[in-house]
This record gives sequence, C-alpha cells and structure tokens, in this order.
Amino acid sequence: MADTDPDELERRIARTRAELAQTVDAIADRVSPKRVKERTVADVKARAGLFVASVGDALGVTQRPAPGEDSERLWDDEPPELGPVLIGVGAVLVLGAAIARGRRRRR
Repeated sequence: MADTDPDELERRIARTRAELAQTVDAIADRVSPKRVKERTVADVKARAGLFVASVGDALGVTQRPAPGEDSERLWDDEPPELGPVLIGVGAVLVLGAAIARGRRRRR
C-alpha cells in the first residue's frame, strides 16, 4: 500500500519543491543573456585562436616547441609578423563576400 503518513508526504513534497527550485534556477542561469554572451565570446575567442594557429601553420610561420622544450619560449629571436598574413586573410574574405553579393544580386 502507499505511504499515507502525512509527515512523510510533507517531507517528500518539500524535497521535490527544493529539487524543482534548483532545476529552475539552473535553467534560468543557463539561458540568461549574460551567460549566453559569456559562452559565445569564449567560443569565438577559442575558434579565432585555432584559426590563426592553423593559418600560421599553413604558411609555416608558427613554430611548435619540441617535446620537453620550454613552451614559453617558442622562437629564438622575435616572433614572426602575423600582421601581413591577417591582412591577406581579411582581403580574401572581403573579396569573397563581394563576389557572393554580386552573384546574389544577379539572381
């Protein structure tokens, strides 16, 4: 038979309410604009870092430390200039966007 003890039922209800309140608070925190912005900014920074590293690797301008080597010191002298590389990538992106826009207008 079911538990009909009123005190036990009240304890269960109180415990369920507390669990529900925690769940609602966690959901509200997860979807709050501030948290969404923080996660988005962190994701964009991580992706940008990976993109810059992959462009540097493709162009041969980044140097990885050898196993056991100090990871703080990646270059013997000065780090390579990434400014021209990034300007070139930006120019390619702008040109690609202009071409795509021109094609879209023709349709």
